[in-house]
Amino acid sequence: MERKSFLKTVAFVSLAPALLLAACKDAGKKEIASEKKQTYTCPMHPQIVQDKPGTCPICGMDLVPFDKTNKEAALTLGESQIALANITTMTVGTGALSNFKRLNGRLATDPEKTAVISSRVPGRIEVLYVKETGVKVNKGQPLYKIYSEQLASLQQEYLLAAAQVKQFPDDARFLDIEKAARQKLILYDQSNAQIAQLLQSQKVSPYVTYPATVSGIVSELTATEGQYVAEGGAVIRLEGYDQLWVEADVYPAEAAAIHIGQSVKVIVAGWENEPQTMNIQFINPSLQSGSQLMQLRGSIPNPNNRWQPGLQANILLPVSSKGDVLSLPVDAVIRDGKGAHVWVETGRGKFEPRMVSTGMENFDSVEITEGLEAGDKVVVTGAYLLYSEYILKKGADPMAGMQH
Repeated sequence: MERKSFLKTVAFVSLAPALLLAACKDAGKKEIASEKKQTYTCPMHPQIVQDKPGTCPICGMDLVPFDKTNKEAALTLGESQIALANITTMTVGTGALSNFKRLNGRLATDPEKTAVISSRVPGRIEVLYVKETGVKVNKGQPLYKIYSEQLASLQQEYLLAAAQVKQFPDDARFLDIEKAARQKLILYDQSNAQIAQLLQSQKVSPYVTYPATVSGIVSELTATEGQYVAEGGAVIRLEGYDQLWVEADVYPAEAAAIHIGQSVKVIVAGWENEPQTMNIQFINPSLQSGSQLMQLRGSIPNPNNRWQPGLQANILLPVSSKGDVLSLPVDAVIRDGKGAHVWVETGRGKFEPRMVSTGMENFDSVEITEGLEAGDKVVVTGAYLLYSEYILKKGADPMAGMQH
């Protein structure tokens, strides 16, 4: 019995190292397998993490692989990646920052650029050379021809007066009659050349063609061919769009801070990158009918008639300003439920997120009160792409665990 016990002990002692070594190898393999195990996350919801491909239970997007063992807080990108993502930076410095109040407005026709072409003689519209609205008309262009019996009688009266002067050149009374008859023709819009042609031909013509006195766009036709019009009756309305009014609504309490001559910015819808400078020319002292709003007005140039009356416009009123503050473009700051952060370039091609606190803000810039110092290089375009790249590679929100 003692011999059997001895042999068992010897066998156990000799096998123990082999068993221990095998166990260690198995543990090592499991640890290596665990380390090499691929994980997946949702680009939009980094809290979703699993060890196999699939879709996000929140948004349904396909999960993407990421390396959960990489705990570095920064991203390193190559030059080609930076160029492809259009990542640009700026060095933060101090300067003045102004805040604005946005007023809703619209573009309108300037009445000073509006002209009404009216008939200088009573008669029948024989021909309309412009028959539709929206047509551009140049100064001097024929607009309509009118038949006027009264004009014919005035021409005949002038021919008789001119014949009397020719027969009795020294008679002052006949000279006065001829001048009066000539003046009537001039008042009926007959030019000196037309009067001279009348004397030469000795033929009465009851037709007169009216040209455009200004250039503009036909906005209204108030007469048609064959229609009789009275002396002074409107025929065509022309509007000039080379200068437009800008009208904006303002509450009476806000109007107290506005004065005539004040310089403001105007942003026309669709041309946000081309703000216009305007001086306030008029503030209506009474409220608009059916509302509690007042109206202010100014004018802006309209080169090449690129804007039309009725377009929406916004007026930016300066309401406050600060000097010597750190500020960034609005797009450089990324915000979510955990706060705001920016991306700082700490080395060539190396970017890391940094939590910041913001202050006063306008439509272009935002004040940075904490988190940055003058001289820091901050990403101003492509920040959201860096944010997405961080989530893809790290599988976590860059704001997670950050505190001021």
